[in-house]
Amino acid sequence: MELIFLGPPGAGKGTQAMAIVEKFGIPQISTGDIIRATMRSDSPLGGELRTYTDAGKLVPDELVNRMVKERLAADDCKPGYLLDGYPRTVQQAETLNGMLIQEQRALDHVLFLEVDDAVLLERVTGRRSDPTNGRVYHVKFDPPPADVAERLIHRADDTEEVFGKRLAEYREKTAPLVPYYERKGLLRRVDGLGEIEEIQARLFAIFER
Repeated sequence: MELIFLGPPGAGKGTQAMAIVEKFGIPQISTGDIIRATMRSDSPLGGELRTYTDAGKLVPDELVNRMVKERLAADDCKPGYLLDGYPRTVQQAETLNGMLIQEQRALDHVLFLEVDDAVLLERVTGRRSDPTNGRVYHVKFDPPPADVAERLIHRADDTEEVFGKRLAEYREKTAPLVPYYERKGLLRRVDGLGEIEEIQARLFAIFER
């Protein structure tokens, strides 16, 4: 099963991705994971990547594309994969399409979680993190136990201001992927509102059709 997960920040892709990769026994792949793994390696690609990160520069698309290509060639991706956070732009999507054609592979579905902006904001700004173990709670949807609540922190990137910037960037760069994949007949729109189990059932129904 070869999948892409799309959706705005706060849509719940990370939560639902865990269920999908467990169901199909495929890896979840994000550009962040690839960058961290490549930086830890002694490969020429890792050395090239460190020249950008050490200088505080953005990693160029060309390098990101090469890292993705290398990752998809790994043995654990033979049964499939779930791409989350890549492609981020239509240009990256075109490059990915070329990679897959070259390897005689093809996407099965592009899953798009749809959530209203007001709900996204409520989800993001209500998150609280436990600094001792990394556990994330939500003041409304997943409130912490009383003995934990006092030590929780509100991360700087979970504020309304930061969320607004992330959402604007998503709309400019990533949202155009929705009509792009819709024209290809690959887009599967999924209502991202409701309980986690309800959303999961909607996603799994796509695979059963």
